[in-house]
Amino acid sequence: MIEDDASPISATEAKPFFANWKAARALVLAVSGGPDSMALMWLAARWRRAMTRGPDLIAVTVDHGLRREAAREARNVKQLASSLGMTHRTLRWTGEKPVTGLPAAAREARYALLFKAARSHGASHVLTAHTLDDQAETVLMRMSRGSGIAGLSAMARETKREGFILARPFLHVPKSRLIATLDKAGIGYAEDPTNRDVGFTRPRLRALMPALAKEGCDARNLARLASRLARANAALELLVDGAERYLALQDRTARRPGFQARAFASLAPEIKVRLLLRAIDRVGCEGPAELGKVETLLLALDRATAGGGVHGRRILLRRTLAGALVTLTAERISVERAPPRRAR
Repeated sequence: MIEDDASPISATEAKPFFANWKAARALVLAVSGGPDSMALMWLAARWRRAMTRGPDLIAVTVDHGLRREAAREARNVKQLASSLGMTHRTLRWTGEKPVTGLPAAAREARYALLFKAARSHGASHVLTAHTLDDQAETVLMRMSRGSGIAGLSAMARETKREGFILARPFLHVPKSRLIATLDKAGIGYAEDPTNRDVGFTRPRLRALMPALAKEGCDARNLARLASRLARANAALELLVDGAERYLALQDRTARRPGFQARAFASLAPEIKVRLLLRAIDRVGCEGPAELGKVETLLLALDRATAGGGVHGRRILLRRTLAGALVTLTAERISVERAPPRRAR
C-alpha cells in the first residue's frame, strides 16, 4: 500500500487491481454514482483500454427507489459510462420495502439485481468498490455482534455467490485515494446522505473511527486484523477437512449423515462446532445456521454424553436447527433434514 493515503491512483498502478480477471468474458461493475464506484468504473475502463483483448465491461446502477436523487445519479453514471465506451444499465428494486431491516434488505436486492445483469450479459464476475475503510467498518460491526473467526475475517477479495464470483479489487485501497483519483480526472460523484445517517449502524461506527485511530485502531490495523484472521480461518478449515475425513472412516457403515459419537467427542471444540455447522448447512432447508445456536447445540450434546456409561441406540438428545434434525445416541450423532413443521 502507498504511504500517501491521499495520492491519486495511476493507470499503471491500477493494473494489478484487475489483472486476475483479464481472461473473463465479461465483468459487471456495480456503480452507484458514489466516489468509490465511480473510481471503479474509471480505473477499470483505463485498464481495459490498454488491452488488445479483454473482458467486456458492463456498468450496472441499482435504483432502490428510496431517494428522489437516485434517478439523476443513475443518469450521471450512464453519461460517464458512455464517454468511456462502456455499456450501462439501470435496474430498479420494485415492490414494497420493509419497515425494519431496510439496509440488509436493500443490500440483498442489490446483489440479486447485479447477478441478474451478470447472467444476462454472460459475465462471470461482479465487481464492487469496497475499500479499506469499508473493510475496517465491517470488522467493527462484526466485533460488536460477537462474531467468530470466520466473521471477523470480514470481506474476501473474491467470494463465490449464486454461481458468480463477487470481486473486490479495492479492499486494500483507502477511500481517500479513490477520491483523489476522481478529483485529478475532474470526475464528479454523488454523496449519499444515508452514509451519514447515524440511525444506521455503519455510519455510527464510521463516526467513531477518528477517535479509534488515535488509539491505534485505525482502518489499516483493522484490515490487517481481518487479513490475519482470514489466514487463521483458512488453516482451521483445512483441519476440519481432515477431521471430516477421519470421522467418515470411523462411520463407514452408517446409512445416514452424521458422526460416530465417541470419535466426534475426542475433537477440539472449535473443530466440532465447524463440523456441526457444515453438516447442518448441507441438509438444512432454512438458510445458514447461526454460530451461537450451533455453539448452544454443541454444549447440549456435550452435556448429554458427559459421564459416559450409556450404551445402545437410546436417544439422548434430539434438536432441530435451521431445518436440520440432530439426533444423539450413545453411538452416533445423526444430522438429517427435519420433517416439515406442522401448521398450527
